[in-house]
Amino acid sequence: MNRADPTTAETNFLSATDREFSVDEVAEIQALDATMAGTESPTPGVEASETETVTKELEPKLHRPSIPFPLARRPISGLYRSGGMGFQLELRIDMDGRRPMRKVSGDFYQVSGSTMSYLGSFVVDAPVLTVLPNLVIINGFGRYTWSAGAPKIRISIPRTFIFAPPAPATLQLFTLANQPGALYVCQYVSACYRTVHYEFDKVSDVNTPLFDHYNTGSLPSGGPARNLSVISAYSEAGVEFQATGRNDVIPNTETGADALWNNSELHDSMERHFSRWQDTPQWAVWEVACQEHVLGTGLYGIMFDQQGSQRQGCAIFHAGIGGTTPDKLRLQLYTYVHELGHCFNLLHSWQKSLATPPQADRPAALSWMNYPWLYPGGPAAFWNGFAFQFDDPEIIHIRHAFRNDVVIGGSNFAIHSALDNSQPFDQNLEDNSGLKVELSVEKSGKSFLFGEPVLITIKLTGREGRTVHPYLHPNFGLVQLGICKPNGDVLVYRPLMDHCVMGQAVTLGPENPSLEEVIYCGYGKDGFYFDRTGFYQVRAIYNAPDGSRVMSNILHVRVRHPVSVADEDVADLFFGQEQGTLLYLQGSDSEFLRHGNECFDKVLEQHADHPLAAYAYLIKGLNAGRAFKSIDTRERKMFVRKPRPEESVNLLSRVSEVADRVGLDAITVDTVNQSIADAHLRSGNRTAAEETQKRVTHARKPLAGVQFA
Repeated sequence: MNRADPTTAETNFLSATDREFSVDEVAEIQALDATMAGTESPTPGVEASETETVTKELEPKLHRPSIPFPLARRPISGLYRSGGMGFQLELRIDMDGRRPMRKVSGDFYQVSGSTMSYLGSFVVDAPVLTVLPNLVIINGFGRYTWSAGAPKIRISIPRTFIFAPPAPATLQLFTLANQPGALYVCQYVSACYRTVHYEFDKVSDVNTPLFDHYNTGSLPSGGPARNLSVISAYSEAGVEFQATGRNDVIPNTETGADALWNNSELHDSMERHFSRWQDTPQWAVWEVACQEHVLGTGLYGIMFDQQGSQRQGCAIFHAGIGGTTPDKLRLQLYTYVHELGHCFNLLHSWQKSLATPPQADRPAALSWMNYPWLYPGGPAAFWNGFAFQFDDPEIIHIRHAFRNDVVIGGSNFAIHSALDNSQPFDQNLEDNSGLKVELSVEKSGKSFLFGEPVLITIKLTGREGRTVHPYLHPNFGLVQLGICKPNGDVLVYRPLMDHCVMGQAVTLGPENPSLEEVIYCGYGKDGFYFDRTGFYQVRAIYNAPDGSRVMSNILHVRVRHPVSVADEDVADLFFGQEQGTLLYLQGSDSEFLRHGNECFDKVLEQHADHPLAAYAYLIKGLNAGRAFKSIDTRERKMFVRKPRPEESVNLLSRVSEVADRVGLDAITVDTVNQSIADAHLRSGNRTAAEETQKRVTHARKPLAGVQFA
């Protein structure tokens, strides 16, 4: 899949300490640092003369009458966002204010119709700040998640007085040759760099009060005294927590007879009670207060969600931390914030080397992510020095890490790098299309034998009255499938044949509440997609008529290892270009596919009772039941092989007999039974046809309200 580059001109769409630092102070600190380091050029990759030229051009335009007394200027740090269709930029400027990290970062999104999808991120690690009386200029070189065509960045922000509205930030991108790239005008959004929806639930048997806030001056500490809640603690880190207000009370009957929680139960309860739960990256997190874990009162909390899209849920256990004394309230605040820190992909301070890529361990960090009892000097030394905050590298991660490395449900825990070419697995941040796409398989455990054709059901539902197109199969080019293989490679399924179709419109409603299709996606232009054992992920993108890109769920399937010689022999007979083509075409008489048909014949001769033989019966039976036309180019004649209904019935009846054991989906079973009924009719056996027709449970009827564009 080709990745669009929102940095180039042709993609431009316009419609540490806790005290506050001013941008002037940061500029002075930066200048001092540059002097100490012997830096002469103020801007990496941009000549000083360029900055001076831009300054001279812009400063007269921003001139304001002199004021007889000094007025405070607004800070420039915070979140900015561009508007319009095409590409949208969320820009984070972290140059002044509370604990400035002197970084700039951003996320690009692609806006199409009613949907918005994540495209990529960048970070400017060493921006150069120029502060003028009426203008701030930031220059730097971006580090991107893709190979950006215009990686240089220049940001200009007018300086406004504290009583005036915040000014927009204009970001101009440049190529390495200093040619102008895309331009984004970003309006100020918030002083916080990220926003997270925070849902907090409790289990009914928690017998101590839930945590609300703690006065950090109640006991000795290393920071200023203030009342801290979970929400205000993260606000200090630059993250706005928006409480959902659900606050469910979970019946403790879900834990089982022993009333103790295990990790599987926690995950199940999250799916039941987290109102925003999805198996996909999103800025939403769930925290639950429980009484006790099966591991006992020594377990204070756990980030349990390491299944599927990880880091979406955490739990804290009041059996060990509950109470109302100052030391218990302090421990509750620490535990609640600590477990949520794991959801942001933060490891313990002494375990940073376990990350991918590894970092330096920081066992002496005075951070939420350290353990007081592992701190050098012990718990008393930790609490006496702890200012109730994350350390600087953690703050940088939370504010400026590439989106997939920090977003809840993004990269797996401890993994800081996203998959290359992973767009098929990037969830829409917003989806107002009113449509839902679901992928499923009907096989037990969602597992396939090695070599087994992978059949996936795709279903489209939506609001009544919504107009959609009915082309759910990737053959038509309006649905794309992304397949993540066991080794992490992400491929977009490319059908063997592309179908150009006429536009059709279907109105969802009582007559057409949903659309459904079974897709064979095991073989395409890239060969076999499920050609190794292990765990796979599959996601679909439905391109709606209005341009919206509707994401499906991520379907997890497994290809099992062969367990017998017969398993290996049958798999060898199924893997082959001709066999893959026959599976894709649902059979053929083509002479060019003779070897593939011979391999399927061997399966039926030597392994007729093997589960995969059902697919050989299916392909050959469907093909026998229909006519096959071929053209002799030498004689310039077309030859028609008539249907062989009796052969078709014999072959497909074997499929019908073993459908449940093999785990064929209902639509494929209906296709088999309908084909048998049709073959009986061709043979003149109407009674058998009627009896077989009764077994078709999902007979397809013409779509109501279909319109041709």
